[in-house]
Amino acid sequence: MNRRDGNRQPETDTAFDVIVIGSGFGGMYMLHRLRSLGMSARVYEVADDVGGTWYWNRYPGARCDIESMQYSYSFSEGLEQEWSWSEKYASQPEILDYARHVADRFDLRRDIRFQTRVTTASFDERDDRWVVETDRGDRVTGRYLVSAVGCLSAANLPAFAGMQDCQVPILHTGRWPHEGFDFTGLRVGVIGTGSSAIQSIPVIARDAEAVVVFQRTPNYAVPARNAPMNPDYERGIKANYADFRALARTRMPAFLFQYDKRSALELSPPERERHYEDYWRRGGLGFLGAFSDLLLNQESNDSIAEFVRGKIRSVVKDPEVAQLLSPDNVFGCKRLCVDSGYYDTFNLPHVDLVDVSETPIQYFTETGLVVADQRYDFDVIVCATGFAAMTGSLDRIRITGRKGMTLKDKWRSGPRTYLGLMSAGFPNFFTVTGPGSPSVLANMMPAIEQHVDWIAHCFTRLDDAGARTIEPLAVSENAWIGHVNEVANESLRSTCSSWYVGANIPGRPRVFMPYIGGFPAYLDRCNAETETSYAGFAIDGDTALAPPRVYPWTTRWNLATPT
Repeated sequence: MNRRDGNRQPETDTAFDVIVIGSGFGGMYMLHRLRSLGMSARVYEVADDVGGTWYWNRYPGARCDIESMQYSYSFSEGLEQEWSWSEKYASQPEILDYARHVADRFDLRRDIRFQTRVTTASFDERDDRWVVETDRGDRVTGRYLVSAVGCLSAANLPAFAGMQDCQVPILHTGRWPHEGFDFTGLRVGVIGTGSSAIQSIPVIARDAEAVVVFQRTPNYAVPARNAPMNPDYERGIKANYADFRALARTRMPAFLFQYDKRSALELSPPERERHYEDYWRRGGLGFLGAFSDLLLNQESNDSIAEFVRGKIRSVVKDPEVAQLLSPDNVFGCKRLCVDSGYYDTFNLPHVDLVDVSETPIQYFTETGLVVADQRYDFDVIVCATGFAAMTGSLDRIRITGRKGMTLKDKWRSGPRTYLGLMSAGFPNFFTVTGPGSPSVLANMMPAIEQHVDWIAHCFTRLDDAGARTIEPLAVSENAWIGHVNEVANESLRSTCSSWYVGANIPGRPRVFMPYIGGFPAYLDRCNAETETSYAGFAIDGDTALAPPRVYPWTTRWNLATPT
């Protein structure tokens, strides 16, 4: 039983100002901010500790693809200065330690109920309150409901025929055993070649007797160039952290990297090749910043795609395997993967690659699986099959708004939000980094902090005015969805089947879910709402809002602009 909650008694008929779902980085910061406003809050978390995605994703090699000095909270100068990262790109254990440190430092756990899953949340139109129920028998109410369930938290485990009869362990990278798993001397099957597979396969192959990777679609990967943290680099950033963060917020993805404003077509082929080599040596997601038009111009994109395919061919010795590992789609239309030795792993004699793009996995057996009538036997199978991204965790909660409408029904043809923050018909319900916001296309830490601060600021404005409810106008929501789709269609990112459009889940509508217009443009749109006293929202009829109060944290986002 949970070491923190034990056999706790359910809470019934308890009233809070705010109920928060999830205690990852979004939920933790939301709780901290609510406390600073003097608001009562209860957080529900299905895990037995904080950390969110970094609690669950414990697979071998799990690591952040944003540099450690940028993938961290900025709300507390003391926290910034006291915490030190050991590597350029932090590993999952270190990020989880960081989350636990934050929870300890700000005494967050006393308001979190762990090992508790929210099952239903219903808006009571008579009392203008949310009624929340959990699988532990809790039944509480809150004036506001905030979802901080995360964008990549609902593991996708495909229902292969015969899977229930398989006798060997089946692991999912997004729900990894907390005690770890020893692959020494084992025959391992890995399904999928997305980010978690690209990170884990080299580590698994070090100890396994044999590894067979089943690939449906190859992914581009660039070298991480990870290294121990440079103390001088760390000291330099900490000496002026606020300005460093502020500059990062002016960039499209809200993190800093070397960015070239030129078009790839401005350089001659030899010059362009040398330019790509320079960025390849640097490694990381910044490789996409080699030129400004890589996701806007097909010819420019073709040049970088062919460069990377050339790198794959130069590393992988077997030409047929190299060809299978070489994507033929737009470079960057799927989440760019950052690797450490992924392509080299396929040169090992005990690692094989099986293409299942045209001949899919037929069924599981008691000891493995069958592809193209060929039987593969394993000691363990790893499903690196990703997540029901953006909306999966919300789909698993019955959330009911006005007139009995459920969120799942409203979003049946794709998620509908205004700014990724709220959805019409669901008053006082907020989503942190929800669909329609930059979320997964940005550094999640500033994306989270900006959302939480916007939401908290909204609470103060409503409280000062005595307003009871807020929700988007349908016209605002429709216009925002149109804008999200419009900017997505301008980018080559919308051209392929990726989890950005839900293509990894059978039956999901193909809708580009995150906002691709960039963090600065998005921030301007959010600030426009506060500056016009939320003109795009309906607020308890025609309640007039007073000028905003000024808090230190509002100035980071220009949230304190007088009306």
